Amino acid sequence: QGQLVESGGGSVESGGSLRLACVATGNTYSEYSMAWFRQVPGKEREGVARINADGDTYYDNTVGGRFTISQDASKSTLYLQMDDLKPDDTATYYCAAVRKPGDGRGPVFFGGWLYNGWGQGTHITVSA
Repeated sequence: QGQLVESGGGSVESGGSLRLACVATGNTYSEYSMAWFRQVPGKEREGVARINADGDTYYDNTVGGRFTISQDASKSTLYLQMDDLKPDDTATYYCAAVRKPGDGRGPVFFGGWLYNGWGQGTHITVSA
């Protein structure tokens, strides 16, 4: 079975930029929608941005104008360009896919879709 593998995490100062990538192996790239979520200890996982197969995008209002989600479906790769990062952006970021019911786990609703396929996460730290 394939998996979603994130990369690009790290530490950056406030105002800096990072670019996350998520490669989907084994036909796990969703034909419906892909998204980025983030989570900090003690809080629920929250949606950051999502992109549908037709290219339609949606952003949480805390990141709109600073983050850009994109994809190269031919390479089964999802990206998140993060600019003007703030300490509140510190979190573990997860790549997510919409999978058929029963094929996924831990479903979370965001931007009109129920995401139930998850990567292992990549952590970013933004220092003040």
